[in-house]
Amino acid sequence: MGRKARISSAHGLRHLAIVALAVAGFSLAGRGASAQQTAADSQIAQAKAVLAKYQDPIVAVHDGYFSTVGCIEYPAGAGDHAHMMYKPGGMGVHFLNTALLAPTLDPSKPQVLIYEPHGDTLKLVAAEWFVPVALGIKEAPAIFGHPLEGPMEGHAPIMAPELHHWDLHVWLWKNNPYGMFSPTNPDLKCPKGPYSYAGEIPKVVAP
Repeated sequence: MGRKARISSAHGLRHLAIVALAVAGFSLAGRGASAQQTAADSQIAQAKAVLAKYQDPIVAVHDGYFSTVGCIEYPAGAGDHAHMMYKPGGMGVHFLNTALLAPTLDPSKPQVLIYEPHGDTLKLVAAEWFVPVALGIKEAPAIFGHPLEGPMEGHAPIMAPELHHWDLHVWLWKNNPYGMFSPTNPDLKCPKGPYSYAGEIPKVVAP
């Protein structure tokens, strides 16, 4: 084999080695992402099973969740750089458990349960993981492989705007066309009445 042929062959082998390493890297990254997604899906399924008892809102109250009474929706949606980017839709009635407020998150212990009014009953549709900025959180916590959104003002009128926080809505029991982790759901409608509010989109705040 001539010198040029040997050089060409060596270059070819190096090229094949680089390609093989790149393919192996992509394969490992893909397996890692797949494993993370599988773990998140397992956590979601477990959370849904554990929290199913709260289909009865009285059970939720007995466990320390207290209703904010008002049904909140954002019919106009939208937002700008100063506000959260919400799509048009509802959030429902929030039940908050202040005893669960903590800087770390537990998939089986959401700080908020969300119900949809149906006549004179409430139907459990979602859970929300909620972390106040006052706990010293400077970066978005994450759960189920998703970072919480924010930080933002409290959702008026059901809470004081001064309650700056991070949150993540997870629609475990009601399909959301926007996606399971969207804050609003276009299929959730608040009934006409004195306890339904078209909320103002909360402002983004500094952590």
